[in-house]
Amino acid sequence: MPAAEIRAPELVCPAGSLRALQLAVDAGADAVYVGLKNATNARNFAGLNFDDAQLARGVAYAHARGRKVFMALNSFARAGAEALWYRAVDAAARAGADALIVADTAVMAYARERHPALRLHLSVQASATSYEAIDFYRRHYGIERAVLPRVLTLSQVGHVLRNTTIEIEVFAFGSLCVMVEGRCTLSSYATGQSPNNAGVCSPPSAVRWTDTPQGVESRLNGLLIDRYAPNEPRGYPTLCKGRFEVDGQRGYALEEPTSLNSMSILPELMRLGVRGLKIEGRQRSPAYVEQVTRVWRQAIDSAHAQIERFEPRTEWTAALDRLAEGQQHTLGAYDRPWR
Repeated sequence: MPAAEIRAPELVCPAGSLRALQLAVDAGADAVYVGLKNATNARNFAGLNFDDAQLARGVAYAHARGRKVFMALNSFARAGAEALWYRAVDAAARAGADALIVADTAVMAYARERHPALRLHLSVQASATSYEAIDFYRRHYGIERAVLPRVLTLSQVGHVLRNTTIEIEVFAFGSLCVMVEGRCTLSSYATGQSPNNAGVCSPPSAVRWTDTPQGVESRLNGLLIDRYAPNEPRGYPTLCKGRFEVDGQRGYALEEPTSLNSMSILPELMRLGVRGLKIEGRQRSPAYVEQVTRVWRQAIDSAHAQIERFEPRTEWTAALDRLAEGQQHTLGAYDRPWR
């Protein structure tokens, strides 16, 4: 795509609170995504997310500054409790949200029937990794944008974009997931609660921290996830990022705690026609959201102005390194040298 035709992608940033929303908007987010205080979203933590009044205030704040608000209804409705998800759709419409981020087909169908003017984005939780899958949701439910799971290489992202007219959004920065999102069963195995409809990988009620002579232990429903030395940084206990003994060696058997950082391939993502760059982290602090948003705003503007000469600045990389999980980052699936 010629440089003159390249559009700057939307910077889509997380907001787990009204304060985080305000800071993200002020720092340069084009859109923020939020969730309600219940299991209808995949970050269902106590003390996080919005009630109806906060949602209305957040939408008003963003719209007054020309920004958008997307509402995540990205968990799967539980059989017999579908009304909770339907009420969340109605709440988003009343508040004036610009789009719903949805995974459950019943929720999509309800939104399309009751609120046909409300834009629908396909959540990463729907696990749509091919243009054929995305086109299915477009034809049957009117999806206008799809968020790709964090399992595709850069060339695979390009293949999707070349074969669909739907807007494509990809993850740019934040935590990684080793699973195909929407299909994880690790938490179900450990706690009996599926992250796909309970809204969290590790339910807080199942998390325990204990001081022992060997160090601080973190457990999930009694399962030992990790053990930390006194001054060692401690991660939230999720099974995929625990340290385990395998064949006599102790280490991260499934996934190391590290953050995705795609800034080095930002020009390639823009040339492919990616419409949205998503920052992960509704569970993060408002200060984190503000700092990451500010860095990525500068990077996107710089790349759009001079895409042929774009290079991540040292100060941007340093700032993101400090905020990265485990203070390290990776291109994740975007770059697989062994392929």
